[in-house]
Amino acid sequence: MTKTRFIRLLLLAFIALPATAAEREVVELIPAQRAGWTIGRLFAPITGLFMGGPSYWYGERTLEIDTHPPGASLDLFYVRENIQQRFERAESPALLQLPTRIDAGRRDSISIRAILDGYLHQEVQVDVRSRKTQLTIELDPLPNQLEAMTHAYLSHRESLKFLTSEASRFRVHEISDGFSIVLTKTGHSQSAAESMRGISSDDIKLLRAEQLGEDLVVRVQLRDADPSRLDLRSTQGYDAVRELHHFTVELVPTEGNAAVLARSGDALNRVQAANVFGCALDFDRSMRAQLDPAALSRALAPSSDFLDPHLRLALQRLGELSPDGLITLVDGSKFHASIPLDLAAARTQSAEAIGFLSLLRAFVAELEPPEHRRGALRGAIAPELDRERFDATVEIAEDLERRCRTR
Repeated sequence: MTKTRFIRLLLLAFIALPATAAEREVVELIPAQRAGWTIGRLFAPITGLFMGGPSYWYGERTLEIDTHPPGASLDLFYVRENIQQRFERAESPALLQLPTRIDAGRRDSISIRAILDGYLHQEVQVDVRSRKTQLTIELDPLPNQLEAMTHAYLSHRESLKFLTSEASRFRVHEISDGFSIVLTKTGHSQSAAESMRGISSDDIKLLRAEQLGEDLVVRVQLRDADPSRLDLRSTQGYDAVRELHHFTVELVPTEGNAAVLARSGDALNRVQAANVFGCALDFDRSMRAQLDPAALSRALAPSSDFLDPHLRLALQRLGELSPDGLITLVDGSKFHASIPLDLAAARTQSAEAIGFLSLLRAFVAELEPPEHRRGALRGAIAPELDRERFDATVEIAEDLERRCRTR
C-alpha cells in the first residue's frame, strides 16, 4: 500500500467516526457536596467485586448525550432527595462529568430536558449510579404543522389566513407597534415559510415568523399602531377538500364596510373595456395558463371572507364592459350580468370568466398605490403562491401583452 493511499484511508476512517469527547460540549455536573455516609460505603470494596471491579464505585463517571435530530438545547438538573443540587445548560452532543458512584446518593438522578425548535420537548431521567454511559433522545415532530399562510388585502381591509394540519390553539396579543399571533405546539413547512416572506401593505409594515420551541410566533408590525383605527377579528373553519383547518385574523378599518365597498365601486367604474379586452386578454390567458387551476378556483370561489363582495362587484363590472353584457367562460358558456341568477351562476365559475383576471388587475391599479398593487393582486387570485413565483408569473404575462401592443 502506497503512503498516499494509506493517508486517504486514514482520513476516511476519521470522518466516519462518531462524535468524540473532544467534539462534544463537556459539562461538569457534580454537586458541591458528596452524598451523606451510608453503610454501603463500608462494603463498597466487596460489592464492587460483583459489579466489575473497583472502577464501578471509584472510577470516573461520564454520560454521553445525543439527540436526534442533533443540536437540541439541553437543560441539565442534578437532583438529590428531590432537591436540585446543580443546573447547567448545554447543546447536544454533550458529555456530562458526574460524581463517582461512591460519592453519589442511592437516589441521585440527572434530569435532562431537550428542546429543539419545531419538536416536542422531551424530558428524561437517568440514575447517577446506573451503568448507563450513553443516552440518545429521540425528538418527536410537533403534532400540528402550518402548511401555508395566505395574505389578502384590498381597500384598507386585509386578512391573514393560517392553514394547519390540525385544529389550532392560538392567542392574539396586541403589542406596542402591532400584534402577535401565537400558534401553540405548531411548526411550519418550508412552503409556509416562503409564503410569509415579503408581506407588506398599506397597514402592515413587516411580518416576521419565528419558531420558539414548541410555539410558532407570528409578529405583525403595523405602519400606524393607533388601536382606534383597526379592529382585529378572528374566525376558524375547515377545508374538507384539502383536509386542512384554518383560522383567519382580519384587520377591519373602523370606518365601516359601506365606505370600503363604496371606494371599490368608484374604482371599478373607472375601469374601461380597453383595460380588460384587446391585448389585455393576452395577460388574462397567460395568467390562467400558468396558475394552478384548482388554486385559482379556490381563490375566486364565493366565500365568507371580506374579498367576496369585492369580487362579486368586479364580476358584475366585467359583464357591463363585455359585448352584449354577457360574461363568457372559457368553455363557451355565457351569462347575463344583469340577471341576478345568471350572475350568481357565473360567480361560482369566475376563475373561468374570460377577462376577469385582466379586470382585477385594472381594478387593483385604480384602488391601491403602485407599491402595493402586485401584492393586492396576488392576494385576490393566487394567495397560496409565494411572492417571487407570482412576480415571475406576472412578468411573463405582461411581456406577452407588451408584444401584442407593439404589433
